[in-house]
Amino acid sequence: MSALVRCGWATSELSIPYHDEEWGVPVHDDRLHFEFLILEGAQAGLSWETILRKRDRYRKRFSNFEPARVARYDARKVQSLLEDAGIVRNRAKIESAVVNAKAFLTIQREFGSFDKFVWQFVGGKPLVNRWQRRAQLPATSPESDRLSKDLKRRGFGFVGSTICYAYMQAVGLVNDHMVQCFRYKQV
Repeated sequence: MSALVRCGWATSELSIPYHDEEWGVPVHDDRLHFEFLILEGAQAGLSWETILRKRDRYRKRFSNFEPARVARYDARKVQSLLEDAGIVRNRAKIESAVVNAKAFLTIQREFGSFDKFVWQFVGGKPLVNRWQRRAQLPATSPESDRLSKDLKRRGFGFVGSTICYAYMQAVGLVNDHMVQCFRYKQV
């Protein structure tokens, strides 16, 4: 029996199940879109492994990423989040989550769902790449550039093109599994 071939970054107790079960699977649930937007922003300058370790705490402290609840966070709630070592204690990232929740709700009202809004950037179906080596993976794409620009115009923070591309990979807007990875054809 041969071992499964995975993307090279999936090597730890947390990253393997994340890779095997979530990464690159097309998301159509607005709550999950919001979760990944916030987590990808929190990850800026850090490793994804750090965020995976803190993910459960984020879910607890950020009201399971229900945007309507996060949008109501006040200065006292932000301060309590800043005191929680279980999450990334960066004021700008935490405050942007609240601002992003409000902007997220505005998009939902305008488009009917965030899902409908975000999938338009890839024509409604995942972009499938054919990478042979990890070094081929881009940090951004024309689609992530457009998404970033649109989100910023709508008031979002921590949504630069690199963050948007990582988000697009996570939620399956882009399939960036290596072609030899067992998940490539599955997602």
